[in-house]
Amino acid sequence: MTNGYGNTEFSWFIPIDGDGARAGTARAERPPDFDYLRKVVQTAEDEGFYSLLIPTRFANGLFAEDAPLAETWTTATALAAVTERIRFLIAVRPGFIALGLFAQMAAALHQISKGRIDINIVPGGIQNDFERVGEVSDQSTRYERAEEFIAACRKLWTQPGPVEFQGEHYKLKNAYCSPMPEGTPPKFYLGGASPRALGLSARQADFHLNWIEPLEDTSARMDAAREEFKRAGRTPGLGIRTHLVVRDKEEDAWKAANELIDHADPAVKAQRRASIVGTPMVGQAAQAQAAPNHIVAPNLWNGLSEVRVNCGTAIVGTPEQVTDILLSYWKLGIDEFILSGFPHVEECQRVASDVLPLLREKMAAGG
Repeated sequence: MTNGYGNTEFSWFIPIDGDGARAGTARAERPPDFDYLRKVVQTAEDEGFYSLLIPTRFANGLFAEDAPLAETWTTATALAAVTERIRFLIAVRPGFIALGLFAQMAAALHQISKGRIDINIVPGGIQNDFERVGEVSDQSTRYERAEEFIAACRKLWTQPGPVEFQGEHYKLKNAYCSPMPEGTPPKFYLGGASPRALGLSARQADFHLNWIEPLEDTSARMDAAREEFKRAGRTPGLGIRTHLVVRDKEEDAWKAANELIDHADPAVKAQRRASIVGTPMVGQAAQAQAAPNHIVAPNLWNGLSEVRVNCGTAIVGTPEQVTDILLSYWKLGIDEFILSGFPHVEECQRVASDVLPLLREKMAAGG
């Protein structure tokens, strides 16, 4: 099954904020300790998923801000060491680790994992998130810095040292990254819906990601991305990030979706609203758009945006309904679907057994 970039892949998600059948409570039913996250990862590997997205945060983004949070790079490194096949898509914010050191860290993890890591560059950020840890910079600076970060890492990973790089934000002099990544270096994933984000993706991304929106909106986003890619003379792969709520009966799926947020703590909801008000992130604002009963399109529900930063939209329905909807996005030229569901162990198994085989059948039949 190919559609432009290559084989269509299905990936899962590592819940570093915590997990459970309820979201937005002060504390998670399942804290994000290593033993639990390892169970999520091993389940996804056993079920045949391609990769695992591990996000980056400076405060909990699903429960209360002071709730336990697994640190991204440390957690990914530990999980890569106890798996054999599945890849890791590690979210990274440029500017918090010295460039040359990061390139060496990524090369080391590439070696440890036998080439199973990719990097999701996150130039923007949740409102006031950078400031928590002493970083004060505007959106424009973050995007400029991210572009140099990617270009310099690629140079360090592909050119024998000494390496020179002269940018406005990063400068390397007689730099080395040894050993360099063997085979294919980590791929770069970039997301975003703003013109600045699309331009950066077109110039630097191996994959461009979008959070799921109504089909017409996603189609327009993809068309805009392809136009930018064409201007840059490049053709990155395209990915969609979405939650799934799947049950044998549609009414049970909607009940499960609503129960996810029915017990949310008002203080947590207030924290999430504060992270969105006035945000310059186009995609984040789109995820939280107001809609009756949170239904933004048939079987598309953004209730999670009340309690979750960033991707707050889910496809809700029976396996037949969910696969039909995923198929319609696949027809737009999607190369990778990054999926999740609450709780992440049980829903990983459900999606692997009830959704993916049916979806692959429909894809094989050409839709």
